[in-house]
Amino acid sequence: MWQGNHTSLEDFILEGLFDDSLTHLFLFSLTMMVFFIAVSANTLILLLICADSRLHTPMYFLLSQLSLMDLMHVSVTIPKMATNYLSGKKSISFVSCAIQHFLYLSAGSSECLLLALMSYDRYVAICHPLRYTVLMNRQLAMMMAVMSWFGGSMNSLIHTAILMHFPFCGSRKIHHFYCEFPAVVKLVCGDITFYENTVYISTIIVLLFPILLVSTSYAFILYSVIQMRSAGSKRNAFATCSSHLTVVFLWYGASIFSYMRPSAQRTPLQDKVGSVFYSVITPTLNPLIYSLRNKDVAKALKKVLRRGIVIQCLQKLYELW
Repeated sequence: MWQGNHTSLEDFILEGLFDDSLTHLFLFSLTMMVFFIAVSANTLILLLICADSRLHTPMYFLLSQLSLMDLMHVSVTIPKMATNYLSGKKSISFVSCAIQHFLYLSAGSSECLLLALMSYDRYVAICHPLRYTVLMNRQLAMMMAVMSWFGGSMNSLIHTAILMHFPFCGSRKIHHFYCEFPAVVKLVCGDITFYENTVYISTIIVLLFPILLVSTSYAFILYSVIQMRSAGSKRNAFATCSSHLTVVFLWYGASIFSYMRPSAQRTPLQDKVGSVFYSVITPTLNPLIYSLRNKDVAKALKKVLRRGIVIQCLQKLYELW
């Protein structure tokens, strides 16, 4: 039976990530610095792809969507944590918690799907280079982006609707710094078997199936690389895939650690550390991995800095706003 306070529209209390000690003040400052780097780097990637016509290709279009997802993910979680820490308040309204839950899960789920679909782009580039422009065109890239956003949003909408429909009881204190569903579900009164089954199914669709697709694509890529006779061709092939593969390991590794561990082995501290990694560290590393290891992006950056195109793009965005 449900016990305790059943008023679901009351505010939640976010435990937060830091306290008032000097050590945590330093960690908070470090987190905010990384946050600003993540926002700046992903915004820069978006502006570069917008400004340089040479980057108007399917691969870079998908990369722009990845940056947009990272930007959305980091912007949904960290500002609220910083606001609560600086103001000394820890509350978040029921509606704000539901919105935050929906947005962060949408961005995360969409990124899982997008990274899997991007592995097809790498497969075509390595295994069918002469047919790349035919097999990987703009229409297909647009369809991949729409499928990723739509799939991630629908997954998040289902999770949010089911989770926030439950009655909550007790202190309503979330042992986290944002409304992540494993932390929120602990406050639910009543039977959550249906929700757990939903999580199980969505994990297969959003996480395990994409991992299988990525593994299959790279199995074909590896087979094609082995067949190459030229050492230079092999190096170029590995260089082409290395950035995507690095991001895949970072993102899926963090997701598996955060969501596929047995509940008996989960602790609030581990959940917070895992969330910081994939909500702050990974969105910061993704654009750095692609920009530092990509000659086209480096050339575009030099061109933009030389001609001041970034300022022009910002002015156009300001005028539109």
